[in-house]
Formats: sequence, C-alpha cells, structure tokens
Amino acid sequence: MQTDMQLQRDVIEELAWQPNIRDAEIAVAAKNGVATLSGFVSSYAQKYAAVRAAEAVRGVRAVADDLKVRLPLALMRSDTDIAHAAVSALKWDVEVPDARIKVLVDDGWVSLDGTVDWQFQRTAAESAVRRLAGVKGVINRVSVQQPRASAYEVNQHIQEALKRSAALDAGKISIEARDGKVVLRGTVRSWAEREDAERAAWASPGVTEVDDEIAVAF
Repeated sequence: MQTDMQLQRDVIEELAWQPNIRDAEIAVAAKNGVATLSGFVSSYAQKYAAVRAAEAVRGVRAVADDLKVRLPLALMRSDTDIAHAAVSALKWDVEVPDARIKVLVDDGWVSLDGTVDWQFQRTAAESAVRRLAGVKGVINRVSVQQPRASAYEVNQHIQEALKRSAALDAGKISIEARDGKVVLRGTVRSWAEREDAERAAWASPGVTEVDDEIAVAF
C-alpha cells in the first residue's frame, strides 16, 4: 500500500512526464487514494490532460479537480469566434452527427445540447471542441437515445464484452440493467480498467445511461 507522500510524488512525476502539460502551475495533494489537483493551467485541453494523467497513476482511486483555466492573451477569443470554431470542429469530425448538436458559448464555456445514437458520438463531440483556443470548459448535455432493448439482452451483451477483454476480470463486475440504464458495481485494479468496463457497457445496443459504481482497489 502506497503512502500519501508516495502517491503525491508519483502524480507529480506523471504530470511532469506528460509533454502536453507544460507551463502549468499545478499543486498536488494526496490522501487515502484521492489525488487533488489545484492551481492554474493555460487551456481547457491542458486541464483535461492533467486530470487524465492523474487518473492513470497506480494507487489513485479518485481525482478531485480544483484546477482553473487562466488563458494567456494569445489564446483569448470572443464567444462568437469560439462558437464559429466549435460549429466547424463538429462538422469536420466524422464521428459527430453535427446537425443534431447545438452549441452555446458563454464567457469561454461551451455547452453542447442535442441527442445522438451512441455514447462514442457524445464523447467525440466533446473532444472536438475541447482543444479549441479560448475554451475554458465544456458542458456536455448531449444525451444518448436508442430503441429499448430487454434487460436480459443488454446484460448478456455486456457480459460477453467484458469476457472478451484481456484487461478485465468479468467475474468481479456485476451488471444491473433496466429500461436502458446500466449500473456497474464491483472492483478493478486501475482507473483504466474501470473505464474499459464503462466503455463495454456503453457499446451495448439499447443502453442510454451508465452509472459506474465500480471501485478501484489494490
């Protein structure tokens, strides 16, 4: 079991190792497996990358994101410019059904609304606007809407997907499916495995919501 000091050092070193997290002022605190990031970064893309890097560190069970985006003058854009750039970014991404997504920009914060057929499309829409200059944050309110499938079919599809994954122990994950909503419970060895299980759930036809309650244990 890592000490809080060891975990803090590992997260700091991982952040320093990432080439896309440069010129950032990030402080790290760690307690009982929870890593807290605070300070300032120069873009929302950098903030996102920092959180993902911390999540990937062995021993991290959760990340508290207290980072703030402080844009340099060179990256500042008007809301109108950001809105135009966001619309273009969505249009040029082949995974995004851009005609079904609306964009609202307020003080650098981009809100996405609409409906899509699959979770990967929802994720792609957010990814398309995350790295735009001037963006301070993204609020993704896009929902997934699919034809209803039986709870048994959904459960079976997810179980089969988990068994196919070399990284996951399917026997340690329980699945509860009802009316398109899936609840995942159990334990995994890393944040990456937790995300693999969640992706497997989202990939099943008929799933419109996933509640991931899987714990990361070592």
